[in-house]
Amino acid sequence: MDHPMDGGPAPEGIEEAVDPTYPVGTEVILTADHMAGMDGARATISGAFDTVTYSVNYTPTSGVEPVLDHRWVVQEELENVGDERLADGTEVILLADHMSGMAGAQATIAYSTDETVYMVDYEVDGMKMTNHKWVVESEIRPAS
Repeated sequence: MDHPMDGGPAPEGIEEAVDPTYPVGTEVILTADHMAGMDGARATISGAFDTVTYSVNYTPTSGVEPVLDHRWVVQEELENVGDERLADGTEVILLADHMSGMAGAQATIAYSTDETVYMVDYEVDGMKMTNHKWVVESEIRPAS
C-alpha cells in the first residue's frame, strides 16, 4: 500500500498534549514496527497529542486485501463518533488517509490506548517521512 511521504497536518479538533514526555523537536528512537525500517530509526517529534488512539481492522476502498491491526488512527480520524472512547469491536468509518484506500473505509476497532500519541519525522532507506501518523509513547525511546 502507498504511504505518503508527507502525512500532512494533525486532524482538526485534536488536542495538543500539555506536558508530553517528548516535546516537539525532541530527537527519539522509534521502537514501532508499523513499516519496514521503522524499528530503531531516529526520529524528531513533530506533534504530541492527547486523544484516544485505536488499532483498526479495515478493508481498503481500493479493493485490496483487508488490513489487520493498523496502528494507529485517532478519535478525530473517525466519522461521527463523538468524544467518548469506543469499545473494541465497534464498527466505524475512517476519515484518515494515511494509506491509499483508507479514507471512507469501513473499519472495526481492534483495541485502543490513551497514551500520548505523536507525529514524527524520520528517514528510512533514503526516504524522508514528514508528520508520520502515528506512534504512541510506548513505541518511542530517548535518543541518548
